[in-house]
Amino acid sequence: MSDIFFFDSYAVIELINGNPNYEEYLNSGILLTKLNLFEVYYSFLRDFGKKEADKFIEKYYPFIIDFDEFIIKEAAEFKLQNRKRNLSMTDSIGYILSIKIGVKFLTGDKEFEDLEKVEFVK
Repeated sequence: MSDIFFFDSYAVIELINGNPNYEEYLNSGILLTKLNLFEVYYSFLRDFGKKEADKFIEKYYPFIIDFDEFIIKEAAEFKLQNRKRNLSMTDSIGYILSIKIGVKFLTGDKEFEDLEKVEFVK
């Protein structure tokens, strides 16, 4: 697969951990925000130590895209409208950003499974 996806933190971790369900996304274009990078870096720091976490950040930092106040507003409205889903701020921003740039939101988070423009992979 050679499409471009917005990878949420879950998707990045599953890809790195070798989840076979994410194998087809190995050659996909990856987009994420600094918020996702923070979440995954923290996870690596906690689970594998600073050296591995630093390797991760070096490899994935080039795939970062930024967002503006419009995305912040839209994501906050989306999170509020979907408050029963218990969505994180990071995922709300990522989802709205993915829609605005025209790529699918790749996730294994069950809260997104039935939403439009989501590529749901467990």
